[in-house]
This record gives sequence, structure tokens and C-alpha cells, in this order.
Amino acid sequence: MKAIEKRKVSKRQRKKGLIVLTFMIPGLLFYLIFHYAPMYGTLIAFQDFSPFRGFTQSPWVGFKHFEEFFNSIYFTRLLKNTFLLSFENILFSFPMPIIFALMMNEIKNSRLRSAIQSLSYFPNFISTVVLCGLIKNFLSPSTGIINAIIEALGGSAIDFLSSPGWFRPVYIISGIWQGMGWGSIIYYATLTSVDTSLYEAADIDGAGRFQKIFYISLPALVPTIVTLLLVNLGNMMNIGFEKVMLLYNEATYSTADIISTYVYRSGLIGQQYSFAAAVGLFNSLIGICLIVIFNFLARRFTKTSLW
Repeated sequence: MKAIEKRKVSKRQRKKGLIVLTFMIPGLLFYLIFHYAPMYGTLIAFQDFSPFRGFTQSPWVGFKHFEEFFNSIYFTRLLKNTFLLSFENILFSFPMPIIFALMMNEIKNSRLRSAIQSLSYFPNFISTVVLCGLIKNFLSPSTGIINAIIEALGGSAIDFLSSPGWFRPVYIISGIWQGMGWGSIIYYATLTSVDTSLYEAADIDGAGRFQKIFYISLPALVPTIVTLLLVNLGNMMNIGFEKVMLLYNEATYSTADIISTYVYRSGLIGQQYSFAAAVGLFNSLIGICLIVIFNFLARRFTKTSLW
């Protein structure tokens, strides 16, 4: 009888496993078709690719395009802008969802908390195109509400989107507004799983609100924070191309032009397919190196890592 029951259990487990695998198929196909299959196309980075000759007939040129990019007058500017925009974005944007989640955890009125959370999630569902349109309208030097407030306070109108020094603040602040609420979900979910007896014991010991945050809430968030920080650091070189593309212009190239936008201009507009592929491959290699380095440092100092 026991053997028959074991067989029945194993059959049920196999069926459940097959169901799970069936649900995984669309995701696997997505990555195979749109992420792994296109890797073959990186070969053109080492060719003088011609669409008429194809992959097999285009001549091989080795590292010619990489050398051309490294010797380009734009190389230093692109690398600096990409790193600075990514670093400043992480520095100011990454802590905000954590702070917001901690604030939500301190609100005892469930209705008020739910209302604030729902309002904070809404900007995440605004598309990048619409968001950039709103930014342009709000920051317009002639009709924008921000400049109207500045002039009402006695200041002069500022052309934010044509000033190189304002590009990064505008990019980062708008990103915080759009993603802070949605990004706090995972942190708040972690906080709700903390044993409430820890807070009760802290109350008995006379701990204040900030002491409970620093000694109970924050330590509970550390593994989640480290994991998400590693993911963000690994994606430093892949900072939002669409938003930069929609906000920047020739007047702000000195601070706004990044590797992704340069690849777009070189490849699709300039039709330098091989050169753009080489620049894109270089960008990806830096990203891989960064995530390996930061993962090693996180594993060594915090005992938490991606692998």
C-alpha cells in the first residue's frame, strides 16, 4: 500500500512540475528569441558589415572599430557621462524607496497607508514618452508651471532642458517621482514579514521609534538592499536610453550624451552598423565586469551576493 501511495504522490509531483515548466515556456522563448539569438549579431563588431553582403561575406577587420572608438574625441565624454549619470541616479534614487517603505511601515492607520501607497504607485504606470512630455511642459521657460513659480518669487525663467548643468538633476528628480512608490513594494513586503514580537520587546525595553528602525527594520532589509543594489550597479552602463533620448538635445550633449544614445546615432542614423555594434559590445563588457566586481565585494563584506 505504501509503495502505491508513493507512486501516486510522485505522479502528482511530476504533473505539478510539468505545469510549472509549461508556464516557464513563454519566458524561456522570450529570452531565447530576443536575448540569446541576437548575440550572433555581435559578430559584426569585428567586420565591415554590409547589409548586402550579410554576415558571411562581409570582410573581417578585427578590433578596428574598437580602436576607432577608443581614439574618438567622444570616448572620454561618453564614458564620463554614462558613469556620472548612473552613479548619481543610484546615489539619490536608490535610497528613496527604502526611506518611503520605512515611513509606510510606521503609519498605523491602514486606510491612510493604503491611500498613500496607491497614489505613489500611479506615476510608475505613466509611459516614458508621456513622462518626458510632462517634464517638457512643466519646465518650459515660457509656459511651464515651474518657471511661473520662479518668476512669481522674483526670479528669472530658466531653460532647464537646454542647460547642461540642469540635465542630471531633472533626470534624477523625475525618476525618483516616477519610481519611488513602485520600488518600495519589495521593501515594504520584507518589513511586513518581520516578527512583530521584536517590536514589542523593543517597546518593553523603552526603545524609541528611530531606535526600532535602526536596530530592527533596517537590519531586516539588508539582504534585500544588497541584492537590489548589486542589480542596479550591474546595470550602471544600461541607464535608461529612452528617457535620455527624449530629453536631451545638442545643447546638453556635454552632460547628457551617453554610450547608448551614441550607439543609436551611430548605428541607426549614421548607418555605421559595425562601429555601433563594437561600442555596444564594449558597453556590455563593462557592465559584466562591474556586476562581477560588486558581487565579489558584497559577498566578502556583507555575506550576501547574487551567486
